Amino acid sequence: MADIRSNFLGIRSPNPFWLASAPPTDKEVNVTRAYEAGWGGVVWKTLGEDPHVVNVNGPRYSTLMSQDRRVVGLNNIELITDRPLRINLEEMTRVKKAWPDRALIASLMVPCVEESWKRILPMVEDTGADGIELNFGCPHGMSERGMGAAVGQVPEYIQMVTEWCKHYSRLPVIVKLTPNITDVRFPARAAKAGGADAVSLINTINSVMGVNLDTLVMHPSTDGQGSHGGYCGPAVKPIAQNMVAEIARDPQTAGLPISGIGGITTWKDAAEYIALGCGTVQVCTAAMVYGFKIVQDMCDGLSNYMDSHGFKSIDDFRGRAVPTVRDWKDLNLNHIDKAVINQGSCIQCGRCHVVCEDTSHQAIFYTKGEAGERRFEVNEAECVGCNLCVSICPVPDTIAMRSLLPGEVDARTGKAVTGEYANWTTHPNNPARVAVPASL
Repeated sequence: MADIRSNFLGIRSPNPFWLASAPPTDKEVNVTRAYEAGWGGVVWKTLGEDPHVVNVNGPRYSTLMSQDRRVVGLNNIELITDRPLRINLEEMTRVKKAWPDRALIASLMVPCVEESWKRILPMVEDTGADGIELNFGCPHGMSERGMGAAVGQVPEYIQMVTEWCKHYSRLPVIVKLTPNITDVRFPARAAKAGGADAVSLINTINSVMGVNLDTLVMHPSTDGQGSHGGYCGPAVKPIAQNMVAEIARDPQTAGLPISGIGGITTWKDAAEYIALGCGTVQVCTAAMVYGFKIVQDMCDGLSNYMDSHGFKSIDDFRGRAVPTVRDWKDLNLNHIDKAVINQGSCIQCGRCHVVCEDTSHQAIFYTKGEAGERRFEVNEAECVGCNLCVSICPVPDTIAMRSLLPGEVDARTGKAVTGEYANWTTHPNNPARVAVPASL
């Protein structure tokens, strides 16, 4: 049976599933319930200086839902903990003593002043916490006060504060990065330069969820006004995974431990993050939508997946997908794919035909049989292998992509597939192309 135990920066936990710093980790009662349900670790909701912050007494959350009422995105305007620092520290101490085998990380956010960090770090160490996470990602409320994303968007600040924390604390330092930035590699490099032991990402994305068209007021709102918030949930997973991959494959940060965050709802999501180089994954929205016991399905699913692929530990497949993430210029332009429709499972809905006809390459024929049955066939002379039909087909595995083998003729170009690799850097249409060496 697969061993899903995690050893991240020397912080051991029975599984790689941690609750992210968020409303579900704000109090002892919540964290205890999470551990009882089976979570391997918890990042305590972000601590700050006293006097503590004040949250709105009204709607703090709003969701984007699919047509079948599944939550695909969640917006949150809640700030860091609004409870006194002393209360949080006392509860953290009790929880860590009661659950010594679980990871407990303290998320921190204080002003960008060395004395503030010097003062709070020993207090956190005294709780027995396993590590600290520097919240440089919160995009709302706190950023207006020069903290959160306001720090995370300035690499020099990231490096400076990280250096302070490494100087004044013996605990592993995880830097939580904001996605609200042009290129995530620069803050990751700054964190590493400051001595960070790891990075975690992504934090939430700036968002406004919508407008009430009857009142013409944005929502959620408090007394007729609202504020942008942090967006999370399944919809952000592709954005988060791109940023994780960028850090994992950047020569300047490759090998830097990563805790992956963003849209993790199932074991499959977690496995993808691990394959992209993450040592742990952090979850928030899924717990807020389905409750803490969702972690049990995550653990079972991950274990079964590892067993089916012969992986004995997480390290056996961690980062295995990173080499497959490349710049566009490196893709093989000699590779040819064509769509294939399985007539046995096709329900003749016609969506593939409509979208290909209207928005793509007019590569799917529509015909009617003698009995009036509808039939859809791929016209390989027009198909460019774009994958749109596969992406929108409502029946899984009914449309697939087939790779042409060397020697086959591409009906669209009339040229035989060579099987040789060639990318944009050597393509004749590239004015900056690199000359191809003559064959010996």
